[in-house]
Amino acid sequence: MRWQERAGKKLMSSDEAVAVVESGHCVTVAPFTSTPVTLCEALYRKRGELRNVRIDHAAGLYSWVREGDGGSFEVHEIYGTAVNRDLVNRGRLEYLPLAVWRAGEVPAGFHPAPDVFLVAVSPPDARGFCSFGSGVWFSKLLSESAKTVIAEVHEDFIRSGGDNFVHLSRLDRICLAEPAPPPPIPSRNEEEAVNTEVICRLVAAELVHDRDTLQIGIGTVSAALGIYLGDKHDLGIQTELLTGGIATFLREGVITGKYKTLHTGKVVASACALLSQEEFAILDGHPAFELYDFGYTDDVRFLVRQNNLMAINNALLVDLTGQIASETIGPRIWSGVGGQLAFMIAAQYSPGGRSISVLPSSHVIGGKRVSRVVGALPEGTAVTVPRTLVDYVVTEQGIASLRGKTVRERIGELVAVAHPDFRAELREQAKRLYGIG
Repeated sequence: MRWQERAGKKLMSSDEAVAVVESGHCVTVAPFTSTPVTLCEALYRKRGELRNVRIDHAAGLYSWVREGDGGSFEVHEIYGTAVNRDLVNRGRLEYLPLAVWRAGEVPAGFHPAPDVFLVAVSPPDARGFCSFGSGVWFSKLLSESAKTVIAEVHEDFIRSGGDNFVHLSRLDRICLAEPAPPPPIPSRNEEEAVNTEVICRLVAAELVHDRDTLQIGIGTVSAALGIYLGDKHDLGIQTELLTGGIATFLREGVITGKYKTLHTGKVVASACALLSQEEFAILDGHPAFELYDFGYTDDVRFLVRQNNLMAINNALLVDLTGQIASETIGPRIWSGVGGQLAFMIAAQYSPGGRSISVLPSSHVIGGKRVSRVVGALPEGTAVTVPRTLVDYVVTEQGIASLRGKTVRERIGELVAVAHPDFRAELREQAKRLYGIG
């Protein structure tokens, strides 16, 4: 029997599927690269009939608020993506700073049992189970708690082990996904590309050891690390987002998970991002690849059980004492916390664990070069990771080792990895701000 026949009367057009959404409802939408664009478009078309609909959409890749809209939607967001960053900073979206994740719980600030949950899934298999494809996020949990679950079906979705499934019986309404443009991918200019390669090669050569278990963040620099791990042995992966290179090295035996103390022999994540079609093909049905709920993959209580956990994450700025800013520059929001803080904490308690922040030493804004190693964070900047949780800071200029170092020693380490054009200025700032010359 074709899956469409098993779906029966649940299968309908996207407009019919979202017809159950009413004014005053809370609608939660699957996040980031799992955004169900067909259903989002259908709900947006219905906006003229709606008032005071709250939409919880984490790291959303869909523009719910546009010029001339009548204010039908109140959108809650935890991340500044390329699609919604300007709206967040203009106050058109409600921004929720969030860094605490617990298995089996919807994160604080999001509705734990929304009226409607919009999600993307694969067709059901012979037993009626659908996959969430390349991203579980909170979809399993919300599929169980939402009053109504509306799914759009993607014929090309991969399947994985772990907790990456929902039964057809739990889906109340179903539509076919329509073709949609791929989500925007951040690009690097020539200088950024060179700096990224240098930083990743430094981390891979000097800081990643055989048998380590890695968490690799989604940032512009950190996300590239996976392709530089080819000379390692028996690496493990325990992360929130699986980035490029990991699938290839899983196939080639570089990544085995043999020495993991949590999910031994498995590559564990909550979702995938920035992967090629070839990499998705490797992961589809691979017995060592498992996806779980985001609250589980980022729960510090579990992560601390993993030996040699190495957390590698992107930073926007670092001050001379080692404070990391990854969300904002001044009050302007650029991204979000995600799981960065959770993994940086866990790395401190993991036997043999280390935490690493990566960033270029400078960047060019409006034709002017600006240091990303700063004397003090600009006013209004959020501290994403306290200096007490940072072991290493890596720029294209080198590696700053901070664990167990005094403020004076930290300043020396961080000035050494700053761009040469700013080192003298930073030493002056250190003397003025901290009394250390």
